[in-house]
Amino acid sequence: MAIAIINILVSGLVLGGIYALISVGLSMQYGVARILNVAHGEFIMVGAFITWLLFTGYQINPIFALAVSGPFLFLIGYLVHRFLFKKLKENSPTIAAFEGNSILLAFGIMFVIQSLATIVWGSQVKGYSFMAYSVYLGDIRFSANRLMILVFAVVLCVLFYLFLTKTRTGKAIRAAAQDPESAGIMGVNINKMLALCFGLGALMAGFAGVLLSMVYPIQTTMGLQYTVIAIIVVVLGGLGSIPGSLLGGFILGLIGGIVNAIEPGLTLAAYYILFMLLLLIRPMGIMGR
Repeated sequence: MAIAIINILVSGLVLGGIYALISVGLSMQYGVARILNVAHGEFIMVGAFITWLLFTGYQINPIFALAVSGPFLFLIGYLVHRFLFKKLKENSPTIAAFEGNSILLAFGIMFVIQSLATIVWGSQVKGYSFMAYSVYLGDIRFSANRLMILVFAVVLCVLFYLFLTKTRTGKAIRAAAQDPESAGIMGVNINKMLALCFGLGALMAGFAGVLLSMVYPIQTTMGLQYTVIAIIVVVLGGLGSIPGSLLGGFILGLIGGIVNAIEPGLTLAAYYILFMLLLLIRPMGIMGR
């Protein structure tokens, strides 16, 4: 019984690590750039397919795919903000109008990326086998690839948090999020910071896609599901709160792991029930104000 509970908790933490990576990127894009990027899941999907392509086509280790998918999607995200969302913001009369219009633009980006991906990779479910063997810690058996995913997810989350809190660029991003006008007066290039934030969000989505592809099947229509999960995590943690998104990701992952062990078909339903309860009882989330 105790071994079964430990395995359920580890599965939940693995899922939570991936959710944390997904949601921290979306939280940054919304908290700083004021963009609810409904195309976020498509960046995850592209990261997963790049990894699949590198592994099955060129036998490149999925771990090294982190160094390919992440920077590539960062560049795409940076350019998308630079040439689309920046222009949209300049043409929007108010921040509220920009937030509304940016959702519509993100929907367009979502369908464009999904359509192009379907043309290139088809609509069939794909996957590969990587580190699909067991390791033992005492009497407890764990899946090697899931343990590795948990380690990488935690390391990436910690590095990202340290980047935001300890580096000069990270502090500039936080300043731009709290008070853009004052940050601009102090010499922070706001437009550059906003594009950087959007790119970093895409980077984290790409990392999540790499890790996802190691244990879960992938397909070109998978993006929206993970976008919805990321939104639930962001609301759970508190809108715009990076620590809240990290914590919320692991909490939702644990809930998913427990529900999945009881009845797999109810996992998504449990997420949506939690989402509805949050909106009704504590819409500001765990760490929101």
